[in-house]
Amino acid sequence: MVNLVLALGPLARKKGCRLYASDMRLKVDAATVCYPDLMVVCEEDPGEYYKEKPCLVIEVLSESTEATDRREKLRKYLGLPTLQAYLLVDSRLPRAFGYYREGEGRVYREAEVGTLPLPCLGGHLDLAEVYHGL
Repeated sequence: MVNLVLALGPLARKKGCRLYASDMRLKVDAATVCYPDLMVVCEEDPGEYYKEKPCLVIEVLSESTEATDRREKLRKYLGLPTLQAYLLVDSRLPRAFGYYREGEGRVYREAEVGTLPLPCLGGHLDLAEVYHGL
């Protein structure tokens, strides 16, 4: 998780966005809030106790969270109109999965090496950086 923050922090600052790491709630519908592992908000989202307009959400997969992250959270997050990408980063093996908004649909990508795009940050997530030292 620290490597993700280190990789995303400079990109978020450069774009004038806020990066939240597990400390901010995300309101996904009228009755549901989640605590994403990482969330980037680039547009005005003045909520003090929760945010509603992320452009990027990242969950770190583990044995205990993977099913929820891939099913319940996936459906909820992809319904957010401002979300450009939802990334799942595996904590056990070097691999990551991304769901990207393209027009009215979504495109799925996965990688074990190389990079995954970060559309709202205008950059890429380098998997070598994410898994460095692990």
